[in-house]
Formats: sequence, structure tokens, C-alpha cells
Amino acid sequence: MDHAAEAQRTDLMTITRHALNEQGRHPESRGDFTILLSHIVLGCKFVASAVNKAGLAKLIGLAGETNIQGEEQKKLDVLSNEVFVKALVSSGRTCVLVSEENEEAIFVDAPLRGKYCVCFDPLDGSSNIDCGVSIGTIFGIYMIKDKDNATLEDVLQPGTNMIAAGYCMYGSSCTLVLSTGNGVNGFTLDPSLGEFILTHPNIKIPNKGKIYSVNEGNARNWDVPTAKFVEKCKFPQDGSSPKSLRYIGSMVADVHRTLLYGGIFLYPADKKSPNGKLRVLYEVFPMSFLMEQAGGQSFTGKQRALELAPTEIHQRSPIFLGSYDDVEEIKSLYASESSTGLSA
Repeated sequence: MDHAAEAQRTDLMTITRHALNEQGRHPESRGDFTILLSHIVLGCKFVASAVNKAGLAKLIGLAGETNIQGEEQKKLDVLSNEVFVKALVSSGRTCVLVSEENEEAIFVDAPLRGKYCVCFDPLDGSSNIDCGVSIGTIFGIYMIKDKDNATLEDVLQPGTNMIAAGYCMYGSSCTLVLSTGNGVNGFTLDPSLGEFILTHPNIKIPNKGKIYSVNEGNARNWDVPTAKFVEKCKFPQDGSSPKSLRYIGSMVADVHRTLLYGGIFLYPADKKSPNGKLRVLYEVFPMSFLMEQAGGQSFTGKQRALELAPTEIHQRSPIFLGSYDDVEEIKSLYASESSTGLSA
């Protein structure tokens, strides 16, 4: 046995160690957030294991129920939701939970209440399970003002109030990307240790990318600025090379690639979905938080995404997020369209 190599393996920055280091920067901290995070990590490990065994365990296929969005639920959707609800409640640190799979917000019983609200999509991209495409869990965390008198208003906060966000991608490897408001870090699950190890420290998105990511099947229903932007991506007028199109159809996978390689991810409003398709609290806000923390931007077509003030827990919004310069370009197209409309 190579004892030196084995010793080196114990000197790894695990996600727990990372959280404790962050906690050390706040002397007033009592460790509540670290405990909450450890329960989220446990949920991610459980779901990662279930995803890997899905075909063997006959977990693939419809569970026979339909969720609040009108989407047929997969068995893994149902399982993942139960796992995260139980993990978050049992942490004793949560007060209100909002899940894509539950029509109403879940208010934790008084004896188990803590000071955090967690909004999450337990299994984003679940329609891709059958074909082995990467899927993931998305979450955002808020602080509650008064845990003993929590209301729905505590959940309906702008994204600027979010204190942490992240996603866990279940693909060729299991990767958890997290921000607590102090940059973005990526951790990869080492199956032999059962630990998430820091593999992508201080992720920074390039200022400009060579990739755009959008469902072009909806092109006939787009508004003018979106259509113009995609046209410029394919046929640039300044002599530069056209951007490459990459679209997986699983938000976690598309955003993960955008975060690492740069570029822009678009899910605009269109004639079919005038309010956009992606949900504000557990898709738009967490991904926008991560993108801004990594040096990128996020825009709804009207405003900075994190400044949205949601009025319902399953509210939807258009979204453009990614490299700073690429999002700046779409913002300028919307600005010129707006000024043209005003002058008309």
C-alpha cells in the first residue's frame, strides 16, 4: 500500500470541511446553515444512488400521478421529492419548504422549525431519465424573519434576499455546485469515499462565450429581440465566427455547461408561454444567483432576474443568463425595441 498516497487522500477539501471553513468566518454563527447543508448533501447522495439504479430497480416510468405543473410525474420525481422533504424537515433548521412537486408550500411543524426557507426542484429534467441524459436538483435558501409566525410572504421574496443557492447534477459524475454569496464552488462525489470533494474552486464564467443554448423549435413564437439575438449568433455581422448551438433540454446540464464554458442560456417568453416557462423560486432565482456570483448576468427581458418580486410560489418567468457580455447584448436589443415602441 502506498501510505503517502493514502495520506494525501485524507487531505481533501470536502463540502463539509468547506462549509465549516466558511462558518469560521462568521464568529456569530451557530452552525445551523452547516447542518442544513449537510442534510441537502445527504438528499443529493440518496437521489444520485437512486438515479444510477433507476433502470435496474424499475424506477423509470410514470408513477400515475400528475404534478401541479400538469406534467406526468416519474417515479424518480416522486421519490426525490419525498427524500428532500424528509431530509430538510429532519434537519430541524427549516421553516417553510417550496417544491415543484407540491401545489402548496409545506410549513414545518413547530417543534422541528428552524430559521430557513428552502425552495427546490427535486428532479429537474426528469423527462430525460429514460435516455440517460443528465438531470439534477436545484435549490435556493432564504432566511425567515420569524419562524414562529411564518407566512407565505416569507417565501415570496426577491432573489436578492437569497443567502445560498446550488444544484446537484446527476450525470457521468455527480457534481454539486454551491454558492453561499462568496463565489461559486463545484464539488464532485467520490463514490469510494461517499464524499463530495472540491474539484472546481472559485468558478468564474468567461466574459463572452462561443455557445448559445435555446430550444429553436419555439422560434416561430419568439419576440423580435430574441429572434434578432439568435440570428446574430448564427450569422454575425462583424466578421466573427458564429456561435455553436448546444441544447440538452435539462436546465441543470445546460446551465452547468454555460457556467464552465461561457455563453448564454435562453428560455424566453413566446406566444405559447407569454410569462415564460421556468419557475422563479426554484429555477430562475437559484441559477441567476449562481451566475451572478460567478461574474455573469441574468435578465428576464425586462429587469435583472434577481430583482423580480414573485406573487405566487409557482410563478414563471422568461430568463436569459450566462456570460456578462452575451447577456449585455440581449439587454441592448430589448432596450432598443422598447425605445422604438415608445417613439412609435
